[in-house]
Amino acid sequence: MHFIGELILILLITTLLGQLFTRLNLPAVIGQLLSGILLGPAILGLIKTSSTITLFSELGVIFLMFLAGLESDLELLKKYFKLSFSVAFIGVILPVIFMTIASQLFGMKFLEALFIGIVFAATSVSISVEVLHDANQLHTKAGTAILGAAVVDDILAVVVLSLFTSFSHEGGNSGLTNNLVLNLIIEVIYFVIVWLIFKFIAPYFMKYAERIEVNYSVVIASLILALGLAWAADFTGLSAVVGAFFGGLAIRQTPQYKEVNSAVSAIGYSVFIPVFFADIGLSMTFSSFTQDLIFIIVMTVLALLSKFWAGKYTCELFGFNKIDANIVGAGMISRGEVALIVAQIGIAHHLFPEDIYSSLILVIIVTTVLSPFILNNYLKQKATV
Repeated sequence: MHFIGELILILLITTLLGQLFTRLNLPAVIGQLLSGILLGPAILGLIKTSSTITLFSELGVIFLMFLAGLESDLELLKKYFKLSFSVAFIGVILPVIFMTIASQLFGMKFLEALFIGIVFAATSVSISVEVLHDANQLHTKAGTAILGAAVVDDILAVVVLSLFTSFSHEGGNSGLTNNLVLNLIIEVIYFVIVWLIFKFIAPYFMKYAERIEVNYSVVIASLILALGLAWAADFTGLSAVVGAFFGGLAIRQTPQYKEVNSAVSAIGYSVFIPVFFADIGLSMTFSSFTQDLIFIIVMTVLALLSKFWAGKYTCELFGFNKIDANIVGAGMISRGEVALIVAQIGIAHHLFPEDIYSSLILVIIVTTVLSPFILNNYLKQKATV
């Protein structure tokens, strides 16, 4: 029952701090992130991350991205696919180059430095989604570009990680097999199955779910579909959030999507999503802060600039105005759970020096905590224009 007490504390503090930041005209998600830092080892030490909290956190990000898919405009996603791909591609290349060079300057070997670059290649837009949702900007061209780029970004990051582990002959594999080509074929098959579900299966699946005389049968069916696609994505070596997002897109084009959106929002936002944001803060400690201060500052600045510039200048090339380009750039900054997972793979298989692991985690979390402030600043600029 110890976890129940921790859950009560997390829900109470995330709600209170979320309300405080809302009153300050800032996104509630910032308060939820800071609640984890406050309750965790960094400050009060009341809660430590555990397997149960991690499970709730994983479900939280799945619910969040499923809801993002439910609220996405498919026509806009199609319209901005070229832009999204370009933002994602440049957004993977720039951090890898910047962070690799910087890590080498701090005395690391080339392969160690390259892996640190890969850690910062993937974007986790779950926080950006929340900020955009609160500002009613999820359906705009900037919001759509961020969502589309995030999906492509995740796929590219997995491919880059697969290439690294295949050619360096170090570490575990990042896919279903040790064979890069076979992994890519499996991932292509996954996307073919997603397309078939989207086009043919989801509408009939939801239609038959309506006929079942069980309370919330439509909602249960939608969760089976979303969780199934999330599990399958994770199984093939992709991120579960990709599957959850596509699950939301599939339900979006059915007549039942409003009912599903209402019910899943209640489940997600009341329990799982606040735990996800708090859990990011729970991972933070200041133990290595003074020891590696210069490394932390340099890597944080590069982590912010590499993604921001990739999004901003790519969008400007595609004709976006400066404000929308800045919003896309800011929306791509957050690393979150994706970078944490890649870092954990690296430390488990000795792909970079163990003594900088804590500092690397701190850079990831600081970058993630700063991202909603930066995004909110540009959203406010847009609102005043």
